[in-house]
Amino acid sequence: MGNEATHVAEMLRDARAGDAIALNDLFQRFRNYLACLACAGIDHGLRTKADPSDLVQETLLSAYAGFEGFRGTTEGELAAWLRRILANQLAMLARRYRTTAARDIARERPMEATLNDSSVRLGQLADSAITSPSEFALRRERSVMLADALAALPTHYREVIVLRDLRQMEWAEIAESMARSKGSVRLLWSRALTRLGRTLNEESEP
Repeated sequence: MGNEATHVAEMLRDARAGDAIALNDLFQRFRNYLACLACAGIDHGLRTKADPSDLVQETLLSAYAGFEGFRGTTEGELAAWLRRILANQLAMLARRYRTTAARDIARERPMEATLNDSSVRLGQLADSAITSPSEFALRRERSVMLADALAALPTHYREVIVLRDLRQMEWAEIAESMARSKGSVRLLWSRALTRLGRTLNEESEP
């Protein structure tokens, strides 16, 4: 692979020049990343009311409509801009289904901060999983790269990593959510991390 930073800069330049294909390709790079953050950001009580893929689609539609307002030049800056849009989508979802007994939204931790934390955890997970970073891997946004690797895993592997490493749930909570025993989810998580590391190191090769 060539210089990833240069590649992103070229795609941004072409997209700003009106190249619809370049803009679409640029945004598609972040679909897995946004889906991963959406899964981590949806409140447990709303999981039956919202599909992460729908949230991602709404986020990308908003991004298309507002792309002229994006002033960044790097993959990281674009990821941060898309996170803010996704945070707005998640906040609107929470308002839509909020009950009178729920906490006032002004007292809640901003959703954007929650997604930022999840993105940082994705990057940290990538750092711990990549055993021998290639030049290509060093130039990629780690959280985006990790999300792509997660998307390649079986659903149950991906779910246990999201619940444990992004949502930072206790083992008992994960076991209840996945309808498994605590021992089985611990074993599943260990296997999932091993598989993730293998997948991520294969994808990081130039």
